[in-house]
Amino acid sequence: MASDDAYKVSSLRGKVSLITGASSGIGAGTSVLFAKLGALLALNGRDVDNLNKVARQCVEAGAAQPLLLPGDLTDEECVKKTVEQVIAHFGRLDVLINSAGILMMGSIETTDLAQYDRVMNINVRSVFHLTHLCVPHLIKTKGSIVNVSSVNGQRSFPGVLAYCMSKSAIDQLTCCTALELASKQVRVNSVCPGVIVTEVHKRAGLDEAQYAQFLEKCKITHALGRPGEVDEVAHSIAFLASDAASFITGVNLPVDGGRHAMCPR
Repeated sequence: MASDDAYKVSSLRGKVSLITGASSGIGAGTSVLFAKLGALLALNGRDVDNLNKVARQCVEAGAAQPLLLPGDLTDEECVKKTVEQVIAHFGRLDVLINSAGILMMGSIETTDLAQYDRVMNINVRSVFHLTHLCVPHLIKTKGSIVNVSSVNGQRSFPGVLAYCMSKSAIDQLTCCTALELASKQVRVNSVCPGVIVTEVHKRAGLDEAQYAQFLEKCKITHALGRPGEVDEVAHSIAFLASDAASFITGVNLPVDGGRHAMCPR
C-alpha cells in the first residue's frame, strides 16, 4: 500500500472542524489531536478559561489559532451565532464533532422534570439543533459528522436514567441522519465510550473516594480490565471523521474496552 494511502486520517489537514464541548474531556482531547492532524479548528465550550487553555495547546501542537466560540448551546441564539461565525470566518464547514454533554445521576424515583429537561436539552436538543443548522454547509463539502454517545445508549444501567435515554436518542439521531444524508455523501457516525478518565463523573457528584472506587470497579466492568483514556476516544473520532472511514456511515462505534459485549454470568 502506498504510504499516502496507509493512514488517511491525514485527510483532516485543512478541514474546517467545529468541535463542541471543547473546553474539557473528550472534546478537549479531540481538539488537540485534530490540531496535530492539521485541521482548521472552531471550538465551542462553556468554560472560557479552559477553552483558551485548549486553544493554546492546539497552537503548540502546530495548528493555526482556533476560532473560539464560547457559549451554552442550549441557547438557540448561541447555536445560530456559532454556525454563522464559523461560515463567516472560514467560508465553509467540513467536519462537525458533537461532543458537548453532561452526566447527571438519578432514577425514575429521584429524577425530577427539571433535571430530565436539563440532560435532554444539553445532550439531545442542542445537538439536534446544531446539526440541523450545519447540514446545509456539510452537504456543500460532502463532510462528516461524529457524535459522542456512550455505551449507556446501547446498554442499560440503573441510576443514570435521563443520561441513558439521552444517549439512546443520540444513537438514533446518528443512524437516521446517516440514512437521510447518505445520498448527499455526508457521513454520520458516533463513538460510544465506556468509562473514560475525565472530570465528568466528579461533576455528576462523585467525591474523590467514590470516584477512585468507581475506577477500580472498571477492572471488572470492562473486558480489557481498565477505564479508557481521552486520547483513545479522540483517535476513534478522528478516524470516523477522516477519509480512512470513507465507506462507513450510520455506525455507533463502541470505544469501551469491550463493555458493550459483556453480560453477567
